[in-house]
Amino acid sequence: MIIRTRDKEQRAKTYHFRPRRILLICLGSWLLTLGSIHAQVLYRISGNSAAAPSYVLATNRIVDMTFLDTIPNVFKCYAACNKVITEFAMQDYEAIAALRQTALLPDSVRLSNFYSHDQYLEIDEALRINLGMGLDQLGRMKPSYLAEMYRNELLKKWLNYDEDRSMETFFEKVAAQSNIPVYGLDDIGETMYMLFDREPFHWQCEELKKVVEHPEKEVRFERSLLDMYRYGRLSDMAYFVKSPDNQTSLSFSDYKVYAQRNQQWVKRLTPYLREGKAFITLNAIYLGGEDGLLAQLKAAGYRVKAVNR
Repeated sequence: MIIRTRDKEQRAKTYHFRPRRILLICLGSWLLTLGSIHAQVLYRISGNSAAAPSYVLATNRIVDMTFLDTIPNVFKCYAACNKVITEFAMQDYEAIAALRQTALLPDSVRLSNFYSHDQYLEIDEALRINLGMGLDQLGRMKPSYLAEMYRNELLKKWLNYDEDRSMETFFEKVAAQSNIPVYGLDDIGETMYMLFDREPFHWQCEELKKVVEHPEKEVRFERSLLDMYRYGRLSDMAYFVKSPDNQTSLSFSDYKVYAQRNQQWVKRLTPYLREGKAFITLNAIYLGGEDGLLAQLKAAGYRVKAVNR
């Protein structure tokens, strides 16, 4: 294989490539092609009395929206639909306001009562450095909310996470701008419970302490998921998340809760799927594996087929 360029000097250098180097270049190109072939994150859902096909897009919040250009037929599939289904409709501004209110601690609770003096100072310093505010301003927030805020800053710093450019909310935003209805699978009460009240308060305090003490684990965890997502390894993502070896403050230690949630989602998706033309965008960690949403849709009688070129 000879790489030709217009520049004579560059062309001369090309001819002096060793065979081993040329082989490595060819192998690298093949691996990149192989990766793109297996980057399967879009699925067609049909059958089971559905009037028309629907589509499920596995997403990752850290991934920039430009990644959508690499997913075969994703815009064509979206254009064939007349509604968008998400985990929680972020365009519901009243619900978001209620969500933020629920993130507040009861007046009688003080975070300082749940940490030693040194731990409290360590958390306060970490929040000031990364969020620009300390516990004197943020101390009324529930620990799980603070942990999520801190985690987001880590992702912005180390993995270039940009919430405004996230692929996860791209189609929801486009739909809202085009007056296409957007529906959430979870209502506001369920979302608030999952985010702020599912774990006992002392667990939430421990979660915040862990993310402050071991930020590198959080970043490593998310980077691993990100790498698997880019190759479409949805099942690997599911196994990775529930593995005890990969537990972080973000860990789904009670992974069964998410399996049960997927079962609920199948039931809630039923009317949308029966009507057809639903474009469903959900985080990839919910879709793969034996307990994942795709497997449960198959078990419910739907045909689940990867969308290719």
